[in-house]
Amino acid sequence: MTSKEPAPLNFVHQNAILCETIKKEQKHQKLHKDYRVNPFKKINVLASKPNTNLEDDTQEDEQFVNIFKKAREVPTEKYDYPQTESQSYGWFTTPLIDSDRSDIRLHHPRTMSEVTKCMDAAWRL
Repeated sequence: MTSKEPAPLNFVHQNAILCETIKKEQKHQKLHKDYRVNPFKKINVLASKPNTNLEDDTQEDEQFVNIFKKAREVPTEKYDYPQTESQSYGWFTTPLIDSDRSDIRLHHPRTMSEVTKCMDAAWRL
């Protein structure tokens, strides 16, 4: 007789494993009580029914409005300094030197040469 029969189930050990699993789940479980709309997702606002006469007694949730506005800001308004290396390009957009049109070192106006005049005439046809 070489047939192996499965060992009988030990309900005490199975119950102990179940209790340990439940304790671990409850230890790491985070209960969320405050549900809000995701401000980073596009919201589709639907109008009310045309036959209803609703007054504007609805109150806005100040915290949600502030979070929604903060999510829609550009990064230069959200943060003082760039958060990533890619944001550092173009972060400071104010010119370092005031532009002076009389200074020929910094001001190069567009001029017309014979070639550009010829092509300008050709494109106008």
